[in-house]
Amino acid sequence: MFVVTGATGNVGGELVRILTAAGEDVVAVSRRPGPLPDGVSHRPADLGDPDGLRAAFDGAKALFLLVAGDDPEAILGIAKEKGVRQVVLMSSQGVGTRPAAYGHAAMFEAAVRDCGLDWTILRSGGLDSNAFAWAESIRTDRTAAAPFGSVGLPTVDPADVAAVAAVTLRKDGFAGRTYELTGPELVTPRDRAAAIGAALGTPVRYIEQTRDEARAQMLTFMPEPVADGTLAILGDPLPAEQRISPDVAHILGRAPHTFADWATRTAAAFR
Repeated sequence: MFVVTGATGNVGGELVRILTAAGEDVVAVSRRPGPLPDGVSHRPADLGDPDGLRAAFDGAKALFLLVAGDDPEAILGIAKEKGVRQVVLMSSQGVGTRPAAYGHAAMFEAAVRDCGLDWTILRSGGLDSNAFAWAESIRTDRTAAAPFGSVGLPTVDPADVAAVAAVTLRKDGFAGRTYELTGPELVTPRDRAAAIGAALGTPVRYIEQTRDEARAQMLTFMPEPVADGTLAILGDPLPAEQRISPDVAHILGRAPHTFADWATRTAAAFR
């Protein structure tokens, strides 16, 4: 049995669907219920309350873990106590490129490496689904606001992250390794707005935000160090942050999806 935390999110929800379609038993863990495939058990729990995970871990052999909560050692200790043998952690590319700004994710990575379970770490680049932040403005007035409109990054489709997670959970040969997951090309905010417009069949106007405007918006849902680290990546990326990683293609045996692919698949959210 597989336990998937964040099971109603963009990555976790897709991972639940992939595992279920493959005939695996899945327990979906999230704070609130959401749409799940038939036969999937939902356990309401919060990674900020490790003791609340005990029931979810009963009978599990593997765990997909998000960076959430403040006590990864406790989460992993309970998992080990309950017989979990393997953990796949969804972390962030920023741990490798800007560790000072991504100390929370780095703490989870260190705990996973030291937990005594078979582990795999997936360092995701920025997710294509971050563009859902534009959904309301695109629906209402066909605009998309973001800073650094000409700076490209290889954002990754959450479905590709989920597919990689499914492979590393179900197959041998990935234990003790850290992978970097990106898309196949550099895409700017202007490119993303244009791709959503193409998927909708109507233009989306890109609006350039200042750094201060973007920072104020980010601080409504991000800790300050993460907001500042994210802005640094968006506005002045290091070469490593613009590198197109081969890991998705290596693990899946196919090229990762483009942002345009993602936009076409999710166009209904912007209508």
